[in-house]
Amino acid sequence: MLKKIRVIIAAFFILAITLLFLDYTGTVHAYLGWCARVQFIPALLAFNIMVFVVLMVITFLLGRVYCSTICPLGIFQDIVSRFAGIFKKNRFSYRPSQKIFVGLRFALLGIFTLAVIVNIAIITVLLEPYSAYGRMVAQIFGPAYQLGNNLLAYFAERMDSYMFYTVDVWINSMTAFVTAAVTFIVITIFALKSGRGYCNTICPVGTFLGILARFSILKLRIINREKCVNCSLCVKNCKASCIDANLGKIDYFRCVTCFNCLKGCPKGAIKYVCAKGAPDMEKRTETSMKKSTDELTNAGVVRRGFISGAVMLVLGLFTRNTVQAFDPDGGLVPLEGKRAPARSHPIIPPGADNIRNFRRRCTGCQLCVSVCRNQVLRPSDKVSGFLQPHISFERGYCRPECVKCSQVCPTGAIRPITTAEKSATQIGYAIWQKDLCVVLTDNVSCDLCAFKCPTAAITMIPQSATSPGLPRIPMVDTNRCIGCGACENLCPVRPYSAIYVEGIDTHRTI
Repeated sequence: MLKKIRVIIAAFFILAITLLFLDYTGTVHAYLGWCARVQFIPALLAFNIMVFVVLMVITFLLGRVYCSTICPLGIFQDIVSRFAGIFKKNRFSYRPSQKIFVGLRFALLGIFTLAVIVNIAIITVLLEPYSAYGRMVAQIFGPAYQLGNNLLAYFAERMDSYMFYTVDVWINSMTAFVTAAVTFIVITIFALKSGRGYCNTICPVGTFLGILARFSILKLRIINREKCVNCSLCVKNCKASCIDANLGKIDYFRCVTCFNCLKGCPKGAIKYVCAKGAPDMEKRTETSMKKSTDELTNAGVVRRGFISGAVMLVLGLFTRNTVQAFDPDGGLVPLEGKRAPARSHPIIPPGADNIRNFRRRCTGCQLCVSVCRNQVLRPSDKVSGFLQPHISFERGYCRPECVKCSQVCPTGAIRPITTAEKSATQIGYAIWQKDLCVVLTDNVSCDLCAFKCPTAAITMIPQSATSPGLPRIPMVDTNRCIGCGACENLCPVRPYSAIYVEGIDTHRTI
């Protein structure tokens, strides 16, 4: 019963969090957004004390149930491990805790903690388990999901239905895609070979909760000397490889409280009981070690049941979608695609407030990137702010009426803001490059940047007082510009716009 409850809760969490990253409309977040906010590291970075305390209390009471029921990366490993178990049952064995691996775990926990404190984003981003799973879904499964949506839209259109609509399928960052693919391969190999090997070797959250789980009130224990027949089924079913059947000991530092051993024991020798007052089966007599296995055969072994879900092994070869929305020039030549200029300062999303706070809290989970309707958010490929989102305007601009990214961020890196706040928040300022502007290079009239500016920060002025007949040029009022990027995105000059937005480190209200 305990294992079935755990599997049901785990199935809910992994399905909910997967949908959060696949839902490019952002509608699911209104109902399931809390599933991201109760993740351990996001709750810690968001200073969500209530969630953090609850997770700590649960660990002290029940052991590492967080790792087996709430953490999506841990549940993903269980799914992959179960898939491998179809071909080879009872495949695990006890592995003694070696000092080198214990030292590695504590070293990685220390490095991760230091990275969070001193703001080394690349380490935080790569080691945080929730974000690692999010990137896998967003970068690998997301394009496949969108292709499936477009296929449904294709057939729906031919039946005069508008239930589905097509969306652009593109890889928003090759660096993020490669990182997600490597993470997927590494974690899958760990899960196929050793079950929860990744959790008990690399994951800093698993190490921290493992320390607390040693002192948990309820624990799995081999407590019945008479019932145990030394069949070792508990050991063969333990995906954490933490049960020593010979000594009747369980390494609670590695145990994720999955209840596989409880379910698999045919004699009921293992119980989930209060740690105090329940004696361990410390040693076995030589006679009990040599009990005949005939008794076990006659009793019948209860096979492991309850197969959890299908395995998400959707891998494909995705390339950058180089097809741009084109605007015919004279009905013949398509416009060249936009390219991002070299900015001195990255443009961070509205609600991030300042770049120091943003980089300290953001784990690069890609949730905000997934729900960005304007396709302006994409992961950074620079070491500083590695895989953390920044704004670029090649495919759209940051519309003042959209605040989706601020609504879904689970770590507080982007605080929730209203459309009124966003319209009055400066995230950057426009810079005009006269050597690229068609007004000067081609001597033609163009006021598109001024016409599309939502804050009227761009004004067209005469080139000179002595030649009033010449086409007017744009002038930017940086005190009114909010850095939305409408001017940069809509500028007809290709590949680099004649006007672009430069980011600022600290946002301000205008």
